[in-house]
Amino acid sequence: DGVVVSEKVKSNNVDVKIPEPELEAEEKGAEEERPKESDSNILDVSSDYPRDKHISIQRHLADLEKLADLREDERKPCPLCPEEKFKACYSHKLHRHLQNLHWKVSVEFEGYRMCICHLSCRPVKPNLAGDQTLSKMGAHYHCIICSATIIRRTDMIGHINRHVNKGETESRFITVRAPKSSYEVVKESATDVQVLPNHSTPQKTDSYFNPKMKLNRQLIFCALAVLAGERKPIECLDAFGATGIMGLQWAKHLRNSVKVTINDCNENSVTMIKENCHLNKMKVKLNIKEEDNEETVGDGEENSDTIEVTKMDANVIMHLRSFDFIHLDPFGSSVNYLDSAFRNVRNLGIVSLTSTDISSLYAKAQHVALRHYGCNIVRTEYYKELAARAVIAAVTRAAARCNKGIEVLLAVALEHFVLVVVRVLRGPTPADDSAKKVRYLIHCQWCEERVFQKEGNMVEENPYQQLPCDCHGSMPGKTAVLLGPLWSGALFNTGFLRRMLLEAVQYGLDEAQPLLKTLVCEAECTTLKHFSTHGPGDENKQEECGVYIKTPNTAAESYLVHGKRKSEEVLRGTAKRQRAEHSAEHPPFYYNIHRHSIKGMNMPKLNKFLNYLSEAGYRVSRTHFDPMGVRTNAPLVQFKTVLMKYSTPTYAGAQAEGPVHLPGEIQVGEEVPAAAEVKVEEAELAEDDKSGASAAVLTQSYPTRCAAD
Repeated sequence: DGVVVSEKVKSNNVDVKIPEPELEAEEKGAEEERPKESDSNILDVSSDYPRDKHISIQRHLADLEKLADLREDERKPCPLCPEEKFKACYSHKLHRHLQNLHWKVSVEFEGYRMCICHLSCRPVKPNLAGDQTLSKMGAHYHCIICSATIIRRTDMIGHINRHVNKGETESRFITVRAPKSSYEVVKESATDVQVLPNHSTPQKTDSYFNPKMKLNRQLIFCALAVLAGERKPIECLDAFGATGIMGLQWAKHLRNSVKVTINDCNENSVTMIKENCHLNKMKVKLNIKEEDNEETVGDGEENSDTIEVTKMDANVIMHLRSFDFIHLDPFGSSVNYLDSAFRNVRNLGIVSLTSTDISSLYAKAQHVALRHYGCNIVRTEYYKELAARAVIAAVTRAAARCNKGIEVLLAVALEHFVLVVVRVLRGPTPADDSAKKVRYLIHCQWCEERVFQKEGNMVEENPYQQLPCDCHGSMPGKTAVLLGPLWSGALFNTGFLRRMLLEAVQYGLDEAQPLLKTLVCEAECTTLKHFSTHGPGDENKQEECGVYIKTPNTAAESYLVHGKRKSEEVLRGTAKRQRAEHSAEHPPFYYNIHRHSIKGMNMPKLNKFLNYLSEAGYRVSRTHFDPMGVRTNAPLVQFKTVLMKYSTPTYAGAQAEGPVHLPGEIQVGEEVPAAAEVKVEEAELAEDDKSGASAAVLTQSYPTRCAAD
């Protein structure tokens, strides 16, 4: 009855004619079968739409009328309605019916109109209301791209938009891969990658590329470059490749120093990674576990321009193989992959992970943070550092389950992500030492003073005594909350950060250099004006911080190759380095200068305030977590005292006298009492003058009153 009766499918150069019942069954199940099809079933098609499309898809209204003109009778039926719904009528009445009921509610796409169809193309559940309701519920649209049948017009428009975002704009009633002309080529750090037009807002089956994560990729590259300078070649894994941009940058810049493996579990992402490798003139070595045969593009020899591409779950590949460097960047939290990452990572290797579930880490969804990280957090002024320490605590527990300890090299928390880079230390002793650094935090909700709970298992009678503030004694009720468990150790390694900065300068990573300078100053707890890229004690400092560098003496690293236990000398040296690191460790957390400002007073400039705290004898630095944050070992009471001392009143009358009363210099303080005495005398004289004037007025007015009486 006007439905397509044949469809030509090209298979092995043979034209096969499909009967009508089979074609209808194929159209009904097309939407369910499309996600199961692999790239092997994808056919190359032309850009022109095929002629064997559904009759409801036409370019002009006259084309629909021509379908009705095929009948020679004067009364013509509607080609898109069954006989029981719309009986045959004359041409003028049929024209009005097609225009109002089919053409006006159609969905347009590239010159074609997908009109609503009332034929029995779509299976409808049985209904006892009657044939009229049954035929009404059977109204639907036919997709021009995938032949799916969709009931609502708004759903049809969204369905077509999803095809366009994926680059599927060709029609063969099968899943069509996006043509290369629809790709966008993005260049970052001398690396070209092809991305889909919807790379910023992808679907679940698409590859994701976020330009805002460029800084994150540069920091990870610097960390890998430092590790490549310690020993080579190293095997590194990008567990969630997506477009493969990160692994391509590693292989393109570090060359012979690294053996890159890019993994992704999505078939479309793996195909795009292979194309991006060829775009950057890299050879691809395929190792897809689902396939029986392994395909190798290039020579059988190991080549510096060869990238291994795998298609499997990230947990599986980390269980099967060992790596020196592993980077985890899943969508959201990475806690589900930590156990697999630490199981086979090599000793003194590096594990970096990027967490983008900032809503839970930044205490906007506290129940999610408790569920994922097992950590109780609240919104504080130092919430970003709180998030970083919560992630490191989860990493520490995962490493300890594999009898491994960690050394935190870098922890960055910015607007879009939390990046943590740790070095893996094998053995139960480093694991125990790292596990001891996971503690609870006591946080005062009134003044936001905080302190880590003391070590030990004994229950204290009054835990409020550990807080430096006296809010519990002056305020009614409970004033503090217990947060954690959190990482209580250092967040940065100064020697490693300095070498990262040198690598960033060498490779011209301009966006990472300012942040790395801030991190070095934050790790040393010093201001930027005392910063120097090359210091005389850089090498010694790197050794004290526990960073292993290439030295002539390899006795301390011989146990790594042969798997032997450490000697007593190495253990003593490690203990000394840990003591030195602990003594030079930066103070935990920071204070926001706006949060503790005094009402009605103008604060000093932040750099001047840092100098004032430094002159008072405290360690002080800025922090990347908060542009107005101050990291210092000064208690909150001293912090507020210095801030109040160098603040000036905001009202206009006292601004002129501000430099006299609060000049910011100790010598001027001696002149303040004398000035106060002069002002007191002037005030007394003014009062005497006022009293004398009032008495004169009374004497003048009293005779007048007597005369009036």
